[in-house]
Parts: sequence; structure tokens; C-alpha cells
Amino acid sequence: MEDRTPALLLKAAAAGDAEAWNRIVSDYSRLVWSVARGFRLSLADAADVTQTTWLRLVENLDRIQNPEQLAGWLATTTRRESLRMIRKAQREVPDTPETAEKASFFGDSEDDGDPETALVAEQDRTDLWRAFATLSERCRNLLRVVAVTPLESYAAVAEALGMRVGSIGPTRSRCLEHLKRALKALTTVPGTTGP
Repeated sequence: MEDRTPALLLKAAAAGDAEAWNRIVSDYSRLVWSVARGFRLSLADAADVTQTTWLRLVENLDRIQNPEQLAGWLATTTRRESLRMIRKAQREVPDTPETAEKASFFGDSEDDGDPETALVAEQDRTDLWRAFATLSERCRNLLRVVAVTPLESYAAVAEALGMRVGSIGPTRSRCLEHLKRALKALTTVPGTTGP
């Protein structure tokens, strides 16, 4: 299929063109997935959010007002569905220790059976997310999306986040530097010196 604009792809998909639909999914699936995972949903919940986002697109194929901003529409819809999933999870109370563990904050962590390793890994994750929470919302959103998006998709990332493509790399570097400093501040014990 030749390159087509999002508007043309949406129009063709709305008319039943399966190839156009597959192209849309191929072009934007990493963006949708990364936004869902950016909310720290479990793999299963992120998959549900992703599937619901695609369903919402199918329901609205011929109603999207700015088809050239499809990436932004998908990112916004994924955010809304992720927040809906989080609210739903908060209303449900786990009834067994196994269910509670599966519903944990990091839903998909691996356990190698070594309690000390698991404890250290959990502390590292806790410190990382505490440091991450100190970043600006712009940095948090950018790092969530860029972490799982290939370089060739930066145009979609830029559109979804309302940034220029050329500013993504430098902004990402600054955000990572802020994260590194925040993490170091959290993990440095007062009265000790670092390496």
C-alpha cells in the first residue's frame, strides 16, 4: 500500500478497506500500547485498554473531526480508557492473597524465588517511581511514550504530545537527566559519599 495520510486511511477504513485498517493499526499500535503501559497497568489491563481504544476508533471512523491528528485522538482515547480501568480497579477489592499480588502496582513483575533479590528489586522500582513522580507532567508523558516507541515513529509521538519532532530528543535527554538526579537524591543516604 502506498503512503496515505491519516485522513485518507480513515476514510478508506470507514468504507471497509481492511488494508487501510491494518495500516492504521500497524502505524499507531506502539503509541496506543505505550500510553496504556505509561499508566503502569498490568499487561492484561493494558491489552484490554488497547483493545477498547481500537474499538472506539472503529465506532468513530467517520466522525473524527481532525483526521490528520489521529495520533492525538488515539493517545487521548487511550488515556481516558486507562483512567477508566484504574478507577474500576480501585473499586474492586482483591479477595485472596494471590489476587492481591496479581493486582499489585507493578502487575507483571517476575519473581525468581530469592526473597532478598525480590526485596531489592521492589525497592529499586519504588525508588524509580518516586523519582519519576517528581518530574513534570510533560517529562513523565514523554518518557512513557518514548520508552517503547521506535525512532521512526517520533512524528506520531510529536503529534500526540503536541511537540516538534526535533525537540523530542533534547527534551528526552533533559528529562532523563532530571530523573537521574531525582533518583540519586532518593537513594543517597545522608552522611555518606557516593562513588
